Amino acid sequence: MRILTCLHTMEIGGSQINAIEIAATVAGLGHEVIIYGPDGELRSMVDEWGLEFVQAPPKGEAPSPRNVAAIADVVRHRRIDLVHAYEWAPSLEAAYGAYLRQGVPLVVTVLSMEVPAWVPRHLPLIVGTEQIAAQERPHRTEVHVIEPPIDTDANAPVTDPGPARRALGIAADEIAVVSVSRLAAALKLEGLLAATRAMIGIDPALRMRLLIVGDGEARAEIQQAADKANAERGAEVVTLTGAMLDPHDAYAAADIVIGMGSSALRAMAFAKPVVVQGEQGFWLPLTPQTLPVFLDQGFYGLGDGTDGTGRVAAALTELGTTDPRQRTELGEFGRRTVVERFSLQAAGRRQTDIYARAVEQRLNLPRRAGAMAHPTAHLLNFKASLARQRFAAGRTAAGSGSDS
Repeated sequence: MRILTCLHTMEIGGSQINAIEIAATVAGLGHEVIIYGPDGELRSMVDEWGLEFVQAPPKGEAPSPRNVAAIADVVRHRRIDLVHAYEWAPSLEAAYGAYLRQGVPLVVTVLSMEVPAWVPRHLPLIVGTEQIAAQERPHRTEVHVIEPPIDTDANAPVTDPGPARRALGIAADEIAVVSVSRLAAALKLEGLLAATRAMIGIDPALRMRLLIVGDGEARAEIQQAADKANAERGAEVVTLTGAMLDPHDAYAAADIVIGMGSSALRAMAFAKPVVVQGEQGFWLPLTPQTLPVFLDQGFYGLGDGTDGTGRVAAALTELGTTDPRQRTELGEFGRRTVVERFSLQAAGRRQTDIYARAVEQRLNLPRRAGAMAHPTAHLLNFKASLARQRFAAGRTAAGSGSDS
């Protein structure tokens, strides 16, 4: 089977990395896989896996007519058997062109914590948690769960973390708390700011230091908070390292990792104790007692809406003051969990089964067109709502300007 995997960005992020790794695994099972997306940092990862890359045209407002046409052209010229689109924008761009006009089967993966209503309901949908699947199944024809997979060979405990710690400037007596994350305003910023503030109140005797590994549009705001924390403590307790295309050393150097989704799972593969970050003040350590929560809702959560600074500070303090042997045991528990439940090979086999089913269940043109009416209406309503909000914001700004 010849498969086109469409990504909305090639920036470092869990959804994109998962897509590339599973695509490589599917290729290893005997299929031909082409990665399609805008140029970006993960281009080198595609090359390392030996996959072909086709560059998308410059982004427009999604769904971009230019991308709709470009995907359809690739499908036609390369005789693609199936398109697999990740997240909602590539899904619609593939749906309006290659799927609707050419009848090429389309599978959709949404690894965000919410599936937009304009993602076509009749297409096979893959999500990352049982909780999201349960929410979507009453409304959709076919919903599958593939939990974010991990390459447990490439991501594995290291015997001597010393070189990695020295490379990152971590002293032997420091407890290194590491976050590997895209520094995005959505989903990530709230938690990273809470963790940064938490470092101010943690007992200096613990010699605990937070390293934030990543880059993105929120970096300046996080750096400002880090500078404030360092000034208040009179020492560098928060360090922003910038992005690392291969964050192997960051995980290897860590004593504790904070993160969500695939970042939390990678930390577990490295046998590191993990404090899971969510939104709205959610922080919860991974333990044998809390694992069922994460197996249901994913390595993420929603809190009660209050500031999570105190929660992350308490979780880090508890791990920092516990016997190092207990931290080791927690790390080993996480490693066992990943190996047993989240292997890359299992995800690849599951995905090829979904592809085979999609190829068998082709719809004719009238049925495809009818099925696309519902998501189109939702998308138009969404765009109209955005336009009204922009118009209202513009009028407010104009009014404020005239008053000054």
